[in-house]
Amino acid sequence: MTAISHIQQFLPCETPDQWIEDALKHPGIMLIDHANCEKKAASSALNMIYRYVDKDDLLRKMSKLAREELRHFEQVIALMKKRGVNYIQLSSSRYAGGLHKSVRSHEPEKLIDSLIVGAYIEARSCERFARLAPHLDEELKAFYLSLLKSESRHFEDYLKLAARYAGQSIDDRIAFFAEKEKQLIESPDKEFRFHSGPLLRGDQ
Repeated sequence: MTAISHIQQFLPCETPDQWIEDALKHPGIMLIDHANCEKKAASSALNMIYRYVDKDDLLRKMSKLAREELRHFEQVIALMKKRGVNYIQLSSSRYAGGLHKSVRSHEPEKLIDSLIVGAYIEARSCERFARLAPHLDEELKAFYLSLLKSESRHFEDYLKLAARYAGQSIDDRIAFFAEKEKQLIESPDKEFRFHSGPLLRGDQ
């Protein structure tokens, strides 16, 4: 297994055990929303390519990232077809939107915050692949473990770009988004999604 200790140290909390239980009870929804996440990740990278045309290093990294995410999307929908999971429309989780709500609106702060949010999304995806893998069948386990290297690299790319364009320490913004991320991951959700919190129980 690819070591992800640096990602575990970066994230403010571990995925709750209850979320793992929820995922195993909703395998179809897990795959559908995973496909959606890969598609959205590619879209986010392409949006940055359109918005920041003067930043060569960002263009190169986001172009590669978008291609990889679309390849992952293709792999997930192939698994869905093989397993008889119909690709249906799902509402978005509050996770990514909740993080993006705190992105500053002026530049270059908007770019820096957007890159930090991208780092958190990639890091959490990687952590969840690793947490889920031991509980899955051999085919899906192998697939999720195969994603760790690329997701880890995407996390690092986002974080390095944020630091580069800030030109100064971004520790305060990382800490700021850490609090937001922890709240979104640990608080209960009404619907299961790949980046949701644990499902709300009847007695809550």
